[in-house]
Amino acid sequence: MIPVTSRYYGIEVTTAVLPDGREVPCLRRRFPPDPATLAPIGVHPVAPGEVNRPDLIAAAVLGDPEQSWRLADANGAMRPAELTTEAGRVLRITQPEGLPGTRGVLGG
Repeated sequence: MIPVTSRYYGIEVTTAVLPDGREVPCLRRRFPPDPATLAPIGVHPVAPGEVNRPDLIAAAVLGDPEQSWRLADANGAMRPAELTTEAGRVLRITQPEGLPGTRGVLGG
């Protein structure tokens, strides 16, 4: 069971057949969403103490350091670490794909 907080929640589980005939469950490929389709809930400038630490930003703005994948989705990056290489970059904060926006959260 994939938790609802996972980036893989809702991705179809399929079966792969190995060369020796064994069948193993696996997830279908996840394609990141178009950032323009995600409901914005705010922005966050990367502070000097957050450089190379997307987990700190996710904990501060989303309440869970393991949600840094949402920062990547919201800002068109394949890896969250790409977003925090320098202080001052302003990151979009959005709802995950499929959820509507929430007014008043983080200035959104």
